[in-house]
Amino acid sequence: MIDFRSDTVTRPSEKMRQLMASAAVGDDVYGDDATVNDLEQWAAERHGFEAAIYCSSGTQANLLALMAHCERGDEYLCGQQAHNYKFEGGGAAILGSIQPQPLENDPDGSIPFTKLTAAIKPLDPHFARTKLLSLENTINGKVLPLTYIQQAREFVDQHGLQLHLDGARVYNAAVAMDVDITEIVKYFDSFTICLSKGLGAPIGSLLLGDKTLIAKARRWRKVLGGGMRQAGIIAAAGKLALTENVERLVDDHRNARYLAEQLNSVEGFSVNLDHIQTNMAFAKVDQHIDQAQLIDTLKQQGILISGGNPMRFVTHLDVTTNDIDTFIAALKSAL
Repeated sequence: MIDFRSDTVTRPSEKMRQLMASAAVGDDVYGDDATVNDLEQWAAERHGFEAAIYCSSGTQANLLALMAHCERGDEYLCGQQAHNYKFEGGGAAILGSIQPQPLENDPDGSIPFTKLTAAIKPLDPHFARTKLLSLENTINGKVLPLTYIQQAREFVDQHGLQLHLDGARVYNAAVAMDVDITEIVKYFDSFTICLSKGLGAPIGSLLLGDKTLIAKARRWRKVLGGGMRQAGIIAAAGKLALTENVERLVDDHRNARYLAEQLNSVEGFSVNLDHIQTNMAFAKVDQHIDQAQLIDTLKQQGILISGGNPMRFVTHLDVTTNDIDTFIAALKSAL
């Protein structure tokens, strides 16, 4: 299958499978899994943080961060398009009793500081207590500028807040800006990395922060049923993803631009090339196109896409330029 639905569909390489099969394991709840311990310690040192915790998913990692930063009756500020607000089942509110305060994102994915300032609640029993600002990078494939992130640090320091980064695709941001990952994450009190998207591991995310925050997150992970036993089998894949699959993200970005250029040659599809910053292309689709029928027709030919308007296409390590050419030919034939 040629799959443009997401970069979560990547499959582990043969080398990754071999490492998983031979990984040293132990009971991670007891802290006995050597491979998990190695991944967490290496990740913390690599990114300049005191500690890290291995999680089953980005959703879990974000929820642990929110529950570690906030108590019942607190709130966090975020964007209307933030994944940990819009696409994670309301976990912060449902499971953490934490109130989200979403604000409209600007077109570049940032949140204006004037809006953030106005959203901070006064210290009064009538209001939830504002404790945290959560940003996302990349967001809808767009990269937050370093100047904005630095200003966000200054903003939270000024208002006595903490700063969290949903960094599911933060390595895409670092590669797109041609900076070391630490130049982005050094401004944050905590951040997450998803290992199972463009980096190519089959499962897992990391949450990084100071020792106190990670200790609290570890307790909440257990409470939420996220304690894992011989998890080294999957942690081994995560370590390889971080050490060998970062630099190749530039190929995904290049392929996304090529895909966008080719989509612009298809009648009824329109992509703004100025918006292609990483591995996502968003195409506006003419209303007369029957998306359900188109999706089904392409699926029968071994090509998977998502619906919507705009329609999102995501490139990843299992998508080549030849795959893109095959898709464009099939798309033109199906219309």
